[in-house]
Amino acid sequence: MSVHNHFEAPKPGASSIKEELIAGVHFFILADIIIFAALFGGFMIERSANIEVFNQSANQLSAWVGILNTLILVTSGLCVVLAVDAARQGKAAVARRWLVATFVIGAGFGVSKIMGYSDKISHDITMHTNDFFMFYYALTGAHFLHFIGGMGALVYIWLEAGKKPVDGELFGTIESVALYWH
Repeated sequence: MSVHNHFEAPKPGASSIKEELIAGVHFFILADIIIFAALFGGFMIERSANIEVFNQSANQLSAWVGILNTLILVTSGLCVVLAVDAARQGKAAVARRWLVATFVIGAGFGVSKIMGYSDKISHDITMHTNDFFMFYYALTGAHFLHFIGGMGALVYIWLEAGKKPVDGELFGTIESVALYWH
């Protein structure tokens, strides 16, 4: 088992795959923040012009489903943190188990969103219903697409962790996927 010093200065001129992955994920996260900030900004501007429509539309959503989705995402986030910790310690089997837990719990979010979308659409509530639902589908749909990408990334690192040492070069990929998952 190797021990990593994450505070160690990189060698001059050296660029590792880990550094490139983390830099790429950080760039992606920054771009996401900008895009979602613009969408939330647009939401707030439209809401201020149509408060009654937005309030009535929001009342058609279930607070309990929102709470459940939040608990699912926070719990799967904890599991991916535990996977990273196990990988840092070189415990591949433990890391892989936490990755499976992350995936399975995260899948609950996907099922919940699909059921929620199906329910809304069955009641003729679509992006075209009003501005509130246009933003609802745009924001939650973008999040759902990110979720699908994250699920694929979890499968990839789970497979790789079965072939490579988790505390070697793969560790940077595991950390990057965890950052993305959050």
